[in-house]
Amino acid sequence: MKSLRTCILCVAASAVSVTAVLLLRDRADAQVEYKSGIVWPEPEIVTPGKDNGPPSDAVVLFDGKDLSQWKGGENWILKDGYAIAAKSGLSTKESFGDCQLHLEFASSEEVKGSGQGRGNSGIYFMGKYEVQILDSYENKTYFDGQCASIYKQHPPLVNACRKPGEWQTYDIIFEAPRFDSEKKPTRPCIITVLHNGIVVQNHFELTGGTYFDRPAAYVAHSPKAPINIQFHGNPVKFRNIWIRELKEIVGKKPEPKEEKK
Repeated sequence: MKSLRTCILCVAASAVSVTAVLLLRDRADAQVEYKSGIVWPEPEIVTPGKDNGPPSDAVVLFDGKDLSQWKGGENWILKDGYAIAAKSGLSTKESFGDCQLHLEFASSEEVKGSGQGRGNSGIYFMGKYEVQILDSYENKTYFDGQCASIYKQHPPLVNACRKPGEWQTYDIIFEAPRFDSEKKPTRPCIITVLHNGIVVQNHFELTGGTYFDRPAAYVAHSPKAPINIQFHGNPVKFRNIWIRELKEIVGKKPEPKEEKK
């Protein structure tokens, strides 16, 4: 049986422990919230679309009905709510800079050709920076030219291709390069790609335009330019194309405090 002295010491120790916990809690409750002092505008409300449909602030480039938003649309075949690439490429009538682009595509269900000759197309931002479209399902080619590559610059992180004939999605975040008054690049072009919902390009910084026959290089251009869809001789199908312009939200920074003399 414990002595009276031992019991008293145990009770005292417990009391000290409880007191310490309460002090720590009170100290945490007394923490002062950090505030940056930046005054932010309220973010605009955007209603998401359903089933990969366009959100409320998107520009619809193709809804399955017509290609009126594109130059060259008269050369493509419209059928059952999708468009089939034919004769020439397409170019948007409107110009875009930083943007989020959604589109859906499918190669022919009947497999013909191999390598670059199978389901080949591409999305060109500003006519210079290509995200490759290709049937890369069990179809070998050079890795920086397969589906979802930044053409000739960076392979996709993984091959997320579905079988030929199945619909696939691209969600592309594009940041245009910036140039100074001397036409020198001050910030590279940056591209992020989700292929069928899988990140395959993660904030990749391009070293210039994407070319087949020469190294990448930057040539100064305007902040906005059309988007092109390539026709490479293959009847690639497209549907549900929409785009959102991206604008950075800007807060007002506090005035710097004058140093006391």
